Amino acid sequence: MNNKILLGSDDLLALSASGKCSVVDCRFDLADIHRGRSQWLEGHIPGADYAHLDDDLSSPVEAHTGRHPLPQTQAFARFLSRIGWAEDRLLVAYDEGYGAYAVRLWWLMRYYGKPAAILDGGLAAWKASGYGLEAGETLAKATEVPSLQADDSMAVSTETLSHALGDFTVIDARASDRFSGKVEPLDTRAGHITGALNRPFGSNLRLNGRFKEPAALKKEFQALLGQAPLEGVVHSCGSGVTACHNLFAMELAGLGGTKIYPGSWSEWIRDPARPCATGP
Repeated sequence: MNNKILLGSDDLLALSASGKCSVVDCRFDLADIHRGRSQWLEGHIPGADYAHLDDDLSSPVEAHTGRHPLPQTQAFARFLSRIGWAEDRLLVAYDEGYGAYAVRLWWLMRYYGKPAAILDGGLAAWKASGYGLEAGETLAKATEVPSLQADDSMAVSTETLSHALGDFTVIDARASDRFSGKVEPLDTRAGHITGALNRPFGSNLRLNGRFKEPAALKKEFQALLGQAPLEGVVHSCGSGVTACHNLFAMELAGLGGTKIYPGSWSEWIRDPARPCATGP
């Protein structure tokens, strides 16, 4: 089994030819939740199925949750069955290019102890390599519904974080204007979790949308964290999606063992008594 978590287009082409992977298109638009699927139907990497952020990679929003609660285990297992994933196949996720949504699927696979990778540069990189697309539905043969067991040590709940906030180092992946509270286009309150550090997920990428070299990422995260222990690092964002981007980048850099706060800012602010701050 391929144990790389970041693949180039040439890697994916070879892997697809071997039949040893399941490719999944994760394109999504928060402003138009149907757009990603429409784009997939218009053209996608040959053989790629589609994962909808709301329907496949999240569960329904409830009064106490954030905007993208983690999917129920059985629902996620049925999704993997529907796309034809099996235990001997590497799941490779991609989106338009920056990995902002693909990382959610990658992390969910890791959460359930299953192999996964990201296509570096996404669909833009695939097309830049001169590789073709196919249109329409992908007729994947459903596989047996897998048995999944979550590793709860990889995630931190709102209750745990709020009761011991000082024991964690929160890294927020949102843009600096949202983190500081200057703007808030999606949630009912602006700002960030008190004490959080800001690392916009785009900081992990080069100008062409591909990930920076591991050594560069390691240097940047170490400068951000100082002496903070890795086991206390918790990644947050607006709803637990782009938080996975910073965790992925730290994994690339050899800085493993950090955690995700799935509820993130949109769940944190459900209780106005939880400590919030504005400013840089």
